[in-house]
Amino acid sequence: MDVGTISLVLVVGMLIFLAIGMPLGLASAVLALLVMIMKFEPTLLTDPFSFGEGLLTSRPGTGPLYILAQKIFDLLTEYVLISVPLFIFMASLLERSGVAKSMYDSLDFWLSRVRGGIAIVTSVMAVLLAAMSGIIGGEIVLLGLIALPQMLRLGYDQNLAIGTICASGSLGTMIPPSIVLIIYGLITETSIKALFTGAFLPGFMLASFIIIYIVTRTRINPSLAPLPDPGPDDPEGSEKRNMFLAFLAVVVTGLASLLLLRVVLYTLLGTNAEVSVDDGPLWLGMSYHIPYIAGVVAVGLGLIFFVSGRERASKGWQHGKGLIAPVTIIGIVLGSIYGGVTGITEAAGMGALAVLVIALLRGEASFRLLWDSLMRTLRSTGTIIWVTIGAAALSGAYTLAGGPTYIAELIVGANMPTFGVLLTMMLILLFMGAFMDWVGIVLLIIPVFLPIVKAMPIEEIGFIGQLDPSQVSIWFGVLFCMNMQVSFLSPPFGGAAFYLKSVAPPHISLTDIFRGFLPFIGLQLLALSVLLIWPSIVTIFL
Repeated sequence: MDVGTISLVLVVGMLIFLAIGMPLGLASAVLALLVMIMKFEPTLLTDPFSFGEGLLTSRPGTGPLYILAQKIFDLLTEYVLISVPLFIFMASLLERSGVAKSMYDSLDFWLSRVRGGIAIVTSVMAVLLAAMSGIIGGEIVLLGLIALPQMLRLGYDQNLAIGTICASGSLGTMIPPSIVLIIYGLITETSIKALFTGAFLPGFMLASFIIIYIVTRTRINPSLAPLPDPGPDDPEGSEKRNMFLAFLAVVVTGLASLLLLRVVLYTLLGTNAEVSVDDGPLWLGMSYHIPYIAGVVAVGLGLIFFVSGRERASKGWQHGKGLIAPVTIIGIVLGSIYGGVTGITEAAGMGALAVLVIALLRGEASFRLLWDSLMRTLRSTGTIIWVTIGAAALSGAYTLAGGPTYIAELIVGANMPTFGVLLTMMLILLFMGAFMDWVGIVLLIIPVFLPIVKAMPIEEIGFIGQLDPSQVSIWFGVLFCMNMQVSFLSPPFGGAAFYLKSVAPPHISLTDIFRGFLPFIGLQLLALSVLLIWPSIVTIFL
């Protein structure tokens, strides 16, 4: 059977299966089997009792079925894939412990008197959560439980509150360590560390768009975000700013003290003297660093005791200490990756262990906490793995049938300019994202689209800046993730809406939630346009 007919059957079959509610993993597996039969054993459809010509039925372990099984096996045995359940486990621990609540309380204290402050707090908290866990479902549920009641109680506009939570809560797609980027890197054999580095600036650009929108809207129309009444313990005038500076002095002094203890220990043990010239000096770990680090400690202590005062520093620490644990976790995960200490998988394990230790130190760890987190990890990972197996089978079957070549020739044959081809791809991804899970899209669509993008004239990609040919996969991965950002908010099946609905008050309907998304979808499309027009923004830190 020709590949054009197979492609048409595949599209129609997928739409029918999704419309009747069949799980994506099962639907993909069934269609993979159908594609293999149509391509290699079409007589099984016309005369099932003949068992075909034997290519699929009489030679198990060989031929197309072996190639397909090997593709799925290779994907599932990738070492980096272990990081997915570890990041989910870390996010589950964060969601069920008090770390996130303490972080929200600290941010709320420092920003509550700013117009739209609670919405800004929500966005900042979402960025920190994204940088810790890399998933979106738990973030939206957590923000819906903590921030939504607070904003509604203070009289915030409902659409602004809903849009802020869902748009900010989906930032885990873009901001490293993103699970979407991990799966993309596995499928396309692209460096995951390079993908994380490339997504860093676009992710924070999108977060800044959200915050700028909140600030602008609430300044133009203050009724959208009324200022809360000052509490009895709220500092007056510039006192809050002075308390925050005192808190920063405490943090810097504490960090410098740890570095000083480290370098002194290295010097006493002679560790820094054993460092070879080729390896270079230890970062702030050589004996000649001692005077500089000791000077920072002395200045910090002087600010605490003689400038800010012990009482102000103590109050600043009490209100700001909720930020220490999240920043520590981010430092462990991203610092170990970018510092070259560990790989992605080991960093995920260190992050999960760090959250567990912090929960123990806070007295929040319990068997119930651990069990609930493990069960959620099992369910989420199982869903991802089954979708991965089904989608990988379908992708492999369609590749064996010659599908990618057919699609490439179809697009190239349309004689569209490079930018037109990219826009067509974005429209297809946006459409698929409104109906399918991102795991299925990255496994089914990206293996078809990426070779086409790589074959395009490099000088015709974008209008500002120039990509290096070796960086096309990285740019397209970040572009794909930005596209998936939009899909999480896109009706009728935008996942963010259903996550929020599960914890929203009864009077908020799904229609209300999707209505609140509209301005934020516009912001996401703006960020997507920036990546299309200025592709080299992805490569600035590479």
